[in-house]
Amino acid sequence: MSSSAGMSPITMSDSSHGTKVRVAAVQMASGPSVAANLEEAFRLIEEAASKQAKLVVLPEYFCLMGMKDTDKLAVRETPGEGRIQNFLSETAKRFGIWLVGGSVPLVSAIPDKIHNSCLVYDAHGQQVARYDKIHLFGLALGNENFAEERTIDAGNRIVAVESPFGRIGLSICYDLRFPELYRMMGKVDIILAPAAFTAITGKAHWETLIRARAIENQAYLIAPAQGGFHVNGRETNGDSMIVDPWGVILDRLPRGPGVVVAEVDRAYQTSVRASLPALEHRCLLPC
Repeated sequence: MSSSAGMSPITMSDSSHGTKVRVAAVQMASGPSVAANLEEAFRLIEEAASKQAKLVVLPEYFCLMGMKDTDKLAVRETPGEGRIQNFLSETAKRFGIWLVGGSVPLVSAIPDKIHNSCLVYDAHGQQVARYDKIHLFGLALGNENFAEERTIDAGNRIVAVESPFGRIGLSICYDLRFPELYRMMGKVDIILAPAAFTAITGKAHWETLIRARAIENQAYLIAPAQGGFHVNGRETNGDSMIVDPWGVILDRLPRGPGVVVAEVDRAYQTSVRASLPALEHRCLLPC
């Protein structure tokens, strides 16, 4: 494991009697074939499960990085039906893990758009949560031009789900730039931020945003990413990481497909929150 952020002054010995669980972030460099992407995802999920991860999170667009933005319309699924959702359900059940599909294209009421949806499955293969991406990415910088609103119908509901590992808040990629979203989740123990950051914005802001969201919410943050060069010519940032409530990077993977694994320790988190009760000190004037 690596920790470029340095050790917390609140030592792990403070939480030796706490409940601990291993979690994993999967990094991919997905392409235009859903079947090939699901095969690769299975391989990496299996690797995470072999390392005793009980919560495994896939990146945004794990199932498809198309040749053009509209390709995802062709593979959109109705909620509860389709090979992508079946894959997630069956794989979660097979390995007895909680599995998160970083984003899945689901049908929208708008015919030429999809919902970019983060789906959570429990160890029995039951879907227990769905979050539709609220903040849609837009960028016009040099050769990088993105406008997600052209093909994505934005969500309008903040989602947090109870789990055996604590309360989990759901977000996707560009959401990281909007800290008020996480405040509106209430007190969450784990934040998920599956992403497909561009190489340009990722190099500049990715680590800073991930660590900031973890620190200000005193939460573990699991950030699986797309990382590498894609068939469509796009380059994504990678650097999947897991960060603890003190902002310490527990593990990371700079580039290429792979698995990042770390331990969530709820007792340690409790000690952080007790030592520095920032969440209790919040004051939206007038206090």
